[in-house]
Amino acid sequence: MRTDPVAGGHDLRHHGDAEVRDDGSALVDLAVNVRTDTPPAWLREHIAASLSGLAAYPDGRAARAAVAARHGLPVERVLLTAGAAEAFVLLARALKVSRPVVVHPQFTEPEAALRHAGHTVDRVLLREADGFRLDPAAVPEEADLVVIGNPTNPTSVLHPAATVAALARPGRTLVVDEAFMDAVPGEREALAGRTDVPGLVVLRSLTKTWGLAGLRIGYVLADPETVAELERAQPLWPVSAPALAAAEACVGASALAEAAGAADRVAADRAHLIAGLRSFAARGVRVVEPAEGPFVLVRLPDATAVRARLRDAGYAVRRGDTFPGLGEEWLRVAVRGRGTTDGLLHALGRALHTA
Repeated sequence: MRTDPVAGGHDLRHHGDAEVRDDGSALVDLAVNVRTDTPPAWLREHIAASLSGLAAYPDGRAARAAVAARHGLPVERVLLTAGAAEAFVLLARALKVSRPVVVHPQFTEPEAALRHAGHTVDRVLLREADGFRLDPAAVPEEADLVVIGNPTNPTSVLHPAATVAALARPGRTLVVDEAFMDAVPGEREALAGRTDVPGLVVLRSLTKTWGLAGLRIGYVLADPETVAELERAQPLWPVSAPALAAAEACVGASALAEAAGAADRVAADRAHLIAGLRSFAARGVRVVEPAEGPFVLVRLPDATAVRARLRDAGYAVRRGDTFPGLGEEWLRVAVRGRGTTDGLLHALGRALHTA
């Protein structure tokens, strides 16, 4: 069994939070894709109110029903998890698959979990020349588990729902990581709530939009048999009472309206960031477009040195070379408000001038 998280020269267990630990804690964080100024006060208060019930074991029925109602599904199609990361581990350990395929570049934890569970993992590498767009024909027909992100981290590509659904086959589990879909205005191209796609498993996270990375809350949407199989692999009481309270609150009507407004603001702030990055085109800076997530992927000369200079200037950005399909010339930059973005662009101009 292979448990080494370093596969093909890529550290699959390196994530953006590593950029802002320890000596990076004082930096402006453009490496982690959690929305700033979150959780909002009303959500903090709601979570705090749940603490009076900590003596009781968590009861996830209300939160599960709320998530099901949010997507128009029966509760048997919903499984609450300690963040989407737990769902990847459950899928790797519980499902009986012989040829898993991960579509890259994308979030590396699915492949890391599969490898740690003893699976040999095949990769489909999307190409920069194609805009990192999905071609379903590139996925081997014999693959019985396919994992893809939408919108994809780190490329910020939003694949058409029909293109992703075209990966479905009888006998195949199709895992679609929609952790950032609620940051897309109107949740265009979402598959969450669909019951007509065979073998579909959709993963959602509530940690990005609501600033709950430290609380760990997400969920799985799948057919009842798959949900039951994953649930059997979970420990008892896998989601804490505060996380359950947050889940129930974050799928309510007012919260969904707030998230929709936040998605519109992210789109406007992303356009401002991309326009600024385009101004450095003469210096070799290229942005993957169209970008639809709360982050952008940037290619630039001497990216490792530029990243270090940005760090010296007080800004942390995500290195790209730990993602299969990318190399040292790539950086991922989180979308932030205009003031923060303008400061980054000024620092980037100085860093490129020094290069």
